[in-house]
Amino acid sequence: MSMFRRKSLTALMATVEENRDLRRVLGPWHLVLLGIGAIIGAGIFSLTGLAAATNAGPAITFSFVLAGFACAMAGFCYSEMASMIPIAGSAYTYSYATMGEFLAWIIGWDLILEYSVAAMTVAIAWSGYVVSFLRDFGIHLPAELTAAPGTVLTMANGSTVTAIFNLPAVLIVVAVSALLIVGIKESATANAIIVAIKVTVVLIFIVVGISYVSPDNLTPFVPPNQGTFGEFGWSGVVRAAAIVFFAYIGFDAVSTAAQEARNPQRDMPIGILGSLAVCTILYVLVAYVLTGMVKYTALEVPDPIAVGIDATGIGWLRPLVKLGAIMGLSSVILVMLLAQPRIFYTMAKDGLLPGFMARVHPRFRTPHLTIMATGTFVCLGAALIPLRIVGELVSIGTLLAFVLVSIGVWVLRRTDPDAPRPFRTPLVPLVPILSVLSCLGLMAFLPLDTWIRLIVWLAIGLVIYALYGRRHSVLRQAEAASEGAGRTIPAP
Repeated sequence: MSMFRRKSLTALMATVEENRDLRRVLGPWHLVLLGIGAIIGAGIFSLTGLAAATNAGPAITFSFVLAGFACAMAGFCYSEMASMIPIAGSAYTYSYATMGEFLAWIIGWDLILEYSVAAMTVAIAWSGYVVSFLRDFGIHLPAELTAAPGTVLTMANGSTVTAIFNLPAVLIVVAVSALLIVGIKESATANAIIVAIKVTVVLIFIVVGISYVSPDNLTPFVPPNQGTFGEFGWSGVVRAAAIVFFAYIGFDAVSTAAQEARNPQRDMPIGILGSLAVCTILYVLVAYVLTGMVKYTALEVPDPIAVGIDATGIGWLRPLVKLGAIMGLSSVILVMLLAQPRIFYTMAKDGLLPGFMARVHPRFRTPHLTIMATGTFVCLGAALIPLRIVGELVSIGTLLAFVLVSIGVWVLRRTDPDAPRPFRTPLVPLVPILSVLSCLGLMAFLPLDTWIRLIVWLAIGLVIYALYGRRHSVLRQAEAASEGAGRTIPAP
């Protein structure tokens, strides 16, 4: 029995019809807003400043264009797969149908890295904005409880303290996890309200901030390389694109809600491509305005938008934008924590993870146990790990997922050309090839230690697959039963 056994499209669609545990309540606007809810968050409110300060300078706008191009190519591929295979497993399920169980496990394990660590990243950024927002009203949280252990924080009087753990990040993860257990429709409605608020705030920031753009802050637009690969210059622009690529993973998260969409064949491509288009435009505009308002060297902070607003001196705008950032980051955490348990749910249905992960709450009809497990894991990471490490891990995990999905579209076009495709990726194989090359190119520009962490994470996953997943695979057991039924017993 091969580790590369595949699920047929017929079997996958039969699974959708048989398993109606999850409620189909989401329309196209819900899905677009879920995408925007995930995309507009840490990319604008946190990682933009970090990547500008350490890698690209004002040319961070070019970085967002490069990352957006790679996402557009991958987005077309995701749209075809999501319309063909409307199952909550996202890239995991697509890989199972095209490249077999072993690679499906790899990508499923990788998606845990993508969504869970993404939630950690955004929770850390959320904490930074909450601390800044409360400080404006004279409320000062103990500095020791606002960052990862060992982080040295400089106080207003010049003294320093060493952080113990990040308490606000833990509290937001607990609150969002509780909301997700209550129900998908309630979560989607809350997300829609938050998205409306944060998009309004982003537009206000762009409109007001553009009048404070100084040519001096944008010169040189591409700062010269510092003698180290990836630190400014054009290599820094590309490395920054790889880092801020994290900001675009929202459209990927949309695909995990496929089993809760009313008409996934039509609505999934709308949700994926619509949210990606809106957010790419907003990202480029915010990056340009922010680096024009403040010298990029001052943006290596968890809350760069707040720094930009502080530079304007407009008092009424400070709490408004910071509140918008807090709301925006909250919706990203919500979508990330919505996506991850549904990956667990699908993998458990396939037997690759323990069966309890596929249990659905009898009243709320949500995968409550996996939501709690994911929330616990994310709480620990958000409390204990620095922002930059988790941000780069998310980027490399996301890029790997996009590479495999893009390959899967090409493979499935050759192996099953007549399968119904409600949405068709244009210019196949050109678009999948461009997606693969651009994603691999961005991966190559990430630091070596990020690659090492990815390899270690995947190695741990391979051990779990060998000890549990391979033995309990539903497909493997079906094959074994079929072989057993086919044997003839010799007559005595």
